[in-house]
Amino acid sequence: MAMAELREFGEEPSRIGDARCGQLQELVRQQIELLGEDTTRDGLVKTPLRVSRAMAWLTRGYEQSVAEVVGDAVFEEEHESMVMVRDIELYSLCEHHMLPFFGRAHIAYIPNGKIVGLSKLPRIVEVFSRRLQVQERLTEQVAAAIEEVLHPIGVGVVIEAYHLCMMMRGVQKQNSRTVTSALKGSFRDDGRTRDEFLRLAYAHTGSL
Repeated sequence: MAMAELREFGEEPSRIGDARCGQLQELVRQQIELLGEDTTRDGLVKTPLRVSRAMAWLTRGYEQSVAEVVGDAVFEEEHESMVMVRDIELYSLCEHHMLPFFGRAHIAYIPNGKIVGLSKLPRIVEVFSRRLQVQERLTEQVAAAIEEVLHPIGVGVVIEAYHLCMMMRGVQKQNSRTVTSALKGSFRDDGRTRDEFLRLAYAHTGSL
């Protein structure tokens, strides 16, 4: 397929390769037919290709690593106060229903002689959110990655998210928000540090 036509779908060639992409397209086509639709009508003819490429892009975190996205952006710095990046937008796919969940991550750490480029914290979130996930694991993975990269005095991660598997199906509770946290080092052991982090994390206003 021509590159121009691929860009019609907003995607470059699939990361999973042409053969696997073709297999995924066939599975999507079968799924659409099993749901009672006609895959030959105009609106659905190219849907299997669009879905296969979209899914490959939405799960690209499987081919990324923390070391790759952080690179050489770790710096020696004698900074001993809390560093926080708040309201990091995230989008992921629930591994139970493969429906999206989305929200914000709030990340903080207390350096132990090293800091990381601020843009790298959202990139770490991206590595783990672009996979089939559960929010609880995602929160722990982000905290553990920062701990591994920086060996800080403490790390705190809070994620607030809305899950379409609750909003569109099942209990259909459109205003339910799930909040998870992972606290390590001084964020877990020191009450004042923990309270400062949580106060800053929840200082934002407005909805997700």
